[in-house]
Parts: sequence; C-alpha cells; structure tokens
Amino acid sequence: MRRSNWKGNFITKFLLKKPSKNLKVWCRNSVIPSSLVGMYVLIHEGKNFKKVLVTREKVGFKFGEFAPTRKFVSKQKSIKTKKKK
Repeated sequence: MRRSNWKGNFITKFLLKKPSKNLKVWCRNSVIPSSLVGMYVLIHEGKNFKKVLVTREKVGFKFGEFAPTRKFVSKQKSIKTKKKK
C-alpha cells in the first residue's frame, strides 16, 4: 500500500540535519533527500552496512532499494549428480 500524496515523502528527522561524513542509515524505507548528493551513505543490510554513493539519479528512491538483504541462490542441479546418471 502506498503512502498518501498529501502526506509527502517519508524522511527521517536525522537526515534533515547537517549530514556528517559517514552517515549510517537503519531506516531503509525513508526517501533519499537531495541534500545528500555526492556523499557516501552506509545502509544497513541486516547484519552489516553497505557503502553507497548518492547521485542525482538516486534522489527520490528509498534507501532499501540499493542494499539488498537476501542472497541469490541458483536452483540448478550440481554437475556431479548429472555425471553419475
């Protein structure tokens, strides 16, 4: 479900303050503001942080889109089982 248009974008309060060098972000659902362009942001992935450079193209997207939390595992059978048959 989307957020109402009259409310505007969700941005946490500490992002609106004066940003520091390495800004750690736990709130993955907040929108990237234009004041962070050209800065590195550390986005929480569940266990560790991922370092992401904020560019003009990323403004307006959410932080969580640039730090996936799940690892991709392919569903292919291993080569060893195919050779045995």
